[in-house]
Amino acid sequence: MVNINAMIRAVKLEDAVEIAEIYNYYILNSCVTFEEFAVSAEEMRGRIESTNSKYPWFVFEKDNVILGFAYASAWKPRSAYKYTVESTVYLKKEAIKNGIGSMLYTALIGQLTELGFHAVIGGISLPNEASIALHEKFGFEKIAQFKEVGYKFKKWIDVGYWELLINKNSI
Repeated sequence: MVNINAMIRAVKLEDAVEIAEIYNYYILNSCVTFEEFAVSAEEMRGRIESTNSKYPWFVFEKDNVILGFAYASAWKPRSAYKYTVESTVYLKKEAIKNGIGSMLYTALIGQLTELGFHAVIGGISLPNEASIALHEKFGFEKIAQFKEVGYKFKKWIDVGYWELLINKNSI
């Protein structure tokens, strides 16, 4: 039975407050993002505005509370990369391991496919077994690992890159 009080929907600018709260937990308590300072709701609103016109953003909402979000952004600024995006997903700490990340990625990858993108890149700070498992569940393959490219919480962090090719016969 589907819970009608839970849904995936396109982001709204007013979601920035809750999205910033979710994201700030990871900034302040983990190495999964290399940002080191909390972002304001206004900063998050600006990020949504700057990418949402070209790339999809989704939230998972249950009982009017956002439990997670996923979005795509430009992989690199050079024009030849225009068919490649980077994917991102974050969940409220309490919402992990409930299938929400998979639901968000299903919506995100589906939308990216419809929009005609060719490659989706997931950058993962290592170790991060949960994120690796999520990406590989969707068919992402590990294509690279950079050693000690980030420094946070007084330690060096590796980053791995996973890639999913969609629209293989496009263009």
